[in-house]
Amino acid sequence: MTDSPSTQRAGLPAGPAVPRGRLVLVRHGETAWSRTGQHTGLTDLPLLPEGEAAARDLRGMLGAMTFVHVRCSPLARARRTAALAGLAVDVVDEDLVEWDYGVHEGRSTLEVRAELGYHWTVFEHGTLPGATPGETVEEVSARASRVLDRVWPMLFEGDVCLVGHGHALRILAAVYLRQAPRFGAHLTFEVGSVAVLGHHHESPVIEGWNLRR
Repeated sequence: MTDSPSTQRAGLPAGPAVPRGRLVLVRHGETAWSRTGQHTGLTDLPLLPEGEAAARDLRGMLGAMTFVHVRCSPLARARRTAALAGLAVDVVDEDLVEWDYGVHEGRSTLEVRAELGYHWTVFEHGTLPGATPGETVEEVSARASRVLDRVWPMLFEGDVCLVGHGHALRILAAVYLRQAPRFGAHLTFEVGSVAVLGHHHESPVIEGWNLRR
């Protein structure tokens, strides 16, 4: 990493380089399971008509931005959202898939709590293997870290867009903000909305969250 030119000119102590670009996160539009609150991990559901309309509505906001790179989850709901929002995807990244919920796939938080008999949340208690292996919050965080490592150099060239899923992008935002992965539990990310992450001096910050047209 290099010192910023402004720091060098001022004769101040050298500090970490700060990218000029912003990281723009896009959560896919609404699906049948997101509407009913069912955990939707690797199940490849299509967008509802309302989800497609919300994705189209993002065209104006995203079209006003210039991206040096766009990266997308391979799941259909994310790829369809990117297409309808007018984004040209450069890379489909397996590490941007949603949290693998394992045995809790397709089930709502209320259903899981009724079965287990305590105040379960996926962030606090995790999941167990089911039809798929399931993931810990740390495993989702590791995937997010790999994505951030890949796009970090591009942020020195300009804005980068990531299209994906609610829980996975909340954890990615927590990692970007240098917080513990479970901090993502405090970042509700609505379907069909946009978040913007940047820097204030050397500190990573949230510039916008749950943005829509």
